[in-house]
Amino acid sequence: MSFRANDPSTNQTSMLDATAWMSDREKRFLEKSWAKVFAEEIFPAIDEQLFAPMYSTVDSRPNTPVNVTVGAMILKELNGMSDDDILNAMMFDIRFKVALHTTGMAEQPMSDRSLGRFRERCRTYMAETGEDPLHDCITSLSDKLAKIMRIDRSLRRMDSMMIDSNIKRMTRLELLYHCTARMIEVLKDQNVELPEQLQHYLNKEDENLVIYYNKSEDTSAKIEKVLSDARVLMTLCAGGNYDEMNEYQLLLRVLNEQAVRQEDGSYQLKAAGDPTMHANILQNPSDPEATYREKAGKDHRGYVANLVEEKGENGTLITEYQLEQNTYSDSQFMQDYIEGIGFQKEQVTITADGAYSGSNIDEKAAENNVIVVNTNLTGREAKDIAADFKFNEDGTRVTECPNGKVPKSCFCSKAGVCTVSFHKEDCESCPYRDQCNPKEYARTTRVTISARSQQRAKKQRQRKTEEFKKMSAFRNGVETVPSFLRRCFGVDRMPVRGKARMSIFLGCKIGGLNVMKFCNFRLGRNPSAPKAVLG
Repeated sequence: MSFRANDPSTNQTSMLDATAWMSDREKRFLEKSWAKVFAEEIFPAIDEQLFAPMYSTVDSRPNTPVNVTVGAMILKELNGMSDDDILNAMMFDIRFKVALHTTGMAEQPMSDRSLGRFRERCRTYMAETGEDPLHDCITSLSDKLAKIMRIDRSLRRMDSMMIDSNIKRMTRLELLYHCTARMIEVLKDQNVELPEQLQHYLNKEDENLVIYYNKSEDTSAKIEKVLSDARVLMTLCAGGNYDEMNEYQLLLRVLNEQAVRQEDGSYQLKAAGDPTMHANILQNPSDPEATYREKAGKDHRGYVANLVEEKGENGTLITEYQLEQNTYSDSQFMQDYIEGIGFQKEQVTITADGAYSGSNIDEKAAENNVIVVNTNLTGREAKDIAADFKFNEDGTRVTECPNGKVPKSCFCSKAGVCTVSFHKEDCESCPYRDQCNPKEYARTTRVTISARSQQRAKKQRQRKTEEFKKMSAFRNGVETVPSFLRRCFGVDRMPVRGKARMSIFLGCKIGGLNVMKFCNFRLGRNPSAPKAVLG
């Protein structure tokens, strides 16, 4: 399938145009609807060229118009529709035809499989190249809308949200059983003769007998039985014929993570507290990429999204997003974002909570003309006086104390902690003596400090200023975004699994949220009113 651009400015009005047969009253209502805003400002802003590399360069059957497809995906999430629902709306609702510039077409350009095929094409392209054209399209669209809404690009706020995968929580017995049973099904389909020991896995009722009709005291014996069967199964799979199969790789993975192979080839289950059983172990074979994380007293199996929101006089927009496994830290999100935006000609201030902090983040931010304001700090407080110590550029030596005295000597450990010695007479009459509280020796005094504690002390001082209070109030506004995505856009009920597929759906939901705010702004409504644009 080859790529062909669909430029709405070159489309001519057809005799078959659906709007040609509307009454004047109907046209007036259409002029005041969200469809006109979408058609005139949002649809032309969808950058089709970002998706061109996904298609063949050889002349062949042309693609379904990309801007129609992406526009339909955004409207689908905005309306909480299924793929079939959006197709029906495009055929029978004049507003959707106007919004997507299909009023003059004798037949809608999409079929019931167009959206699914397009999403899969995006996923395949992401797997092959590591690039995400849909993400680039949504953020590019956000940038264009931000200019129209007069969003303040110099002030941004950041927050993350847990997004659980649509998978069942499995016990260790279930994990081992399902991975073993799946591989046995593969062997059966390939007409491999199975030993009697493995035949019961082919019985539809076997899963209920092993897992659901199970007493706690029988669990250990059943796990031993499954591990014994897995040993036999691994023998059948020897030879490398199944190495590329997903079912075989999952079986290998769960055995390596949950058990230890003995010298005789048998498997012994690891203890529950084994340190090798980390958060990245398999949670469910239906979503091998999902990871485990406990946050705020709740267990999560899936992913975490990072969101960047910007605000202006006419509302707010999400201008950047990123989806990763939920073991990804907030501080790493911040580093990724600062690296991604690069050097800023005009200084940018980013407000975030304490989980986004770190000395390496401050350094990277300074290099790119960015200021990171953390509204709360994690860990132990530093002494306030530490802020007045001066360090060299790399933070390995104290050059001056708060009283302006040069140290007699300074030793810095690999951990970045400096042990600083001063002449005793320098500290005897120092006004900061009680705050530094140095250790006294015969001829010297000694203070222990690090560049990290100095930076932390500076941030603690900033928290007491009026400017910081304003920044804190500004950051708190981003807390509404995760709630909005959950309540109005069903981000916790995505009908797909896997990081790439979930990222595609998340991007469309964020695009829908931004479109909703922009249309409400243009129509003179509350920009944040939940889906008021559809009224």
